[in-house]
Amino acid sequence: MTLLSMCRYSYIPFQVKMAELTTLESLLEMGFDRNRAEKAVAHTGNQGIEQAMDWLMEHENDPDIDEPYVPPVGNVLGGEADSQSTTEQPSLADTAEGTAGGDSSYNENEESAKIPMSEEEKLEQVKRLEELMRVKQAERRERERAEELEREKQRRKHGQELQQIRQKLQDDDMKKLADQRRKEKMEDKMARQRVKDKIARDREERAQKFGGGAPPSSAATSQPAPPSPSSPTSHGPPPTKKEYDESRIQVRLLDGSTITAVFKAQEPLAAVRVYVQVNGNTPEGQDFTLLSPYPRHVYTELDMEKPLKELGLVPSAVLVVIKK
Repeated sequence: MTLLSMCRYSYIPFQVKMAELTTLESLLEMGFDRNRAEKAVAHTGNQGIEQAMDWLMEHENDPDIDEPYVPPVGNVLGGEADSQSTTEQPSLADTAEGTAGGDSSYNENEESAKIPMSEEEKLEQVKRLEELMRVKQAERRERERAEELEREKQRRKHGQELQQIRQKLQDDDMKKLADQRRKEKMEDKMARQRVKDKIARDREERAQKFGGGAPPSSAATSQPAPPSPSSPTSHGPPPTKKEYDESRIQVRLLDGSTITAVFKAQEPLAAVRVYVQVNGNTPEGQDFTLLSPYPRHVYTELDMEKPLKELGLVPSAVLVVIKK
């Protein structure tokens, strides 16, 4: 008697148990572990070998798949529950006596159900189940391939979104850098203008002190007045150029900030560099040199030994720190 014909009488408790044992034995014949096979039969409600195989393939990677199976009370795989359930049901003899004339078809099916399957039938059933398993595995691989394609699609989408975010951050950084460079250029321009204004004020002060109170530009354009015989300075020596013994140096650091200090005119440029190393925020170990922005000149190691006066940095100057 085949598995399909046995399942037709599943409403009878004895036939339910036989069908369940057939499913369990079929799974064992296919090489499944008994613990897993019992779990599959119990969790699928003994609905057939296909459902049991589906359950096994879906839960084969569960962390508790190999834990010992403990059947719940009343499960058909448990011995005590089986005996209680069978004792509660009327016996076959009682059923036969209670029916008018007896149920011959039921007796025949019962006898057929008790007949064990032959080796050929078992092999045929195993082959059919193995083919069914191959079909299920192929369907599962196809489903996993489709899921993998969907995951790859989502991964590429997330990668594109991440690339767009990185590009936006890079554009923002470039914009900030451009703004910072424009700000530095503006500060350089303002520093040069301050130096020019300082030089112009120094010239005016020198002209007023030694040239009779008139700026050099106005004295050059005006008509020279004839010397007065009674003027005490008309016969005196020409005014001498003022000698400065100090220099006011303004240094712009790498981060855009500035520091200012006064040095002796005869001090070497190396004194300014040492002052920057001590009082500036230059990173420790950072090698740097100094630059004159107007006119542009990068000072070398030889220049560091020359006095400020010889380098034209008296009475004031603006220097810029640059990396070597």
